[in-house]
Amino acid sequence: MNFIRKIIHFLEPPIKWKLSVIILTGIFTGIFFLVLHISKAASYLSDEPKTCINCHVMYPHYASWTKGSHGHVATCSDCHVPQDNFFRKYWTKATDGLWHATVFTMRWEPQVIQIRNPGINVVQENCIRCHIDLVDMTSLVTVTGDMARQNEGKLCWDCHRETPHGTVKSLSAAPHALVDRLPSTMPTWLNQFMARSKSKDNQPTE
Repeated sequence: MNFIRKIIHFLEPPIKWKLSVIILTGIFTGIFFLVLHISKAASYLSDEPKTCINCHVMYPHYASWTKGSHGHVATCSDCHVPQDNFFRKYWTKATDGLWHATVFTMRWEPQVIQIRNPGINVVQENCIRCHIDLVDMTSLVTVTGDMARQNEGKLCWDCHRETPHGTVKSLSAAPHALVDRLPSTMPTWLNQFMARSKSKDNQPTE
């Protein structure tokens, strides 16, 4: 208990700063939870494919997946997240999620989105995991992403180039992709307030 009291005493601000610290803590806590709400952070814990279109640049990939051969048999996570153990799965979700959030927030995303090396390893593993019973070429199903980079074999999609996203290469390649829009993050009360304000502005003046 004494150790905990020492920590609290060490972290406690001087008396004249207490009110300012409380106010600032409240502001930053509110901003933190607002960001969690707007970014739908909890949705990334699930394997729901619609989570991937929280960011608009993934719309063509989502649309092409729904119309492709994998649309009814595999989710995004089945291919892009490790399935061999719980810890590796959620470690990959966390690290990829932080990277994606940083890139899209800072607007660093390229016109043509390309999978990174860790992702290549995971997708290759999952291709083999799902299709190993259908493939007799035993030497082929031992190729990893690292081996392919060293020219010691080919990745599955070196041949199956349009699986499962077709020829989609960028957002501009599919400008009219029909994808269900996600609900607005704007609170209902604020939408109603803005609608009332707009209707008042449009009323004719005498």
